[in-house]
Amino acid sequence: MAVLLTALNWFKFALYAIAGIFGLIGAVQAATTREDAFTAADRQQKWVWVGLLVLSAFFVVIGQPLIFLSWIGLVIIGLYWWDVRPQLRSLINGSGGW
Repeated sequence: MAVLLTALNWFKFALYAIAGIFGLIGAVQAATTREDAFTAADRQQKWVWVGLLVLSAFFVVIGQPLIFLSWIGLVIIGLYWWDVRPQLRSLINGSGGW
């Protein structure tokens, strides 16, 4: 039973580490995206997103002591990847709707 709990803890740590890596990758992508794309998409400013993603990655990786902040970090990272980034890409590529 102890081996199973240890394996589950390592699995959870790996998932949080992967999410933290995606947060840092998102921060780099946000930093290299044009500033006016965020304004055109009616989103927060570029550097606000970079800061949110870096802090989220930090809190997700340290995890256990501040578990609530790591959950908030996971939500912010997910929001960037599944809502903000696709909208920015469609605006920059010109494939957006209106």
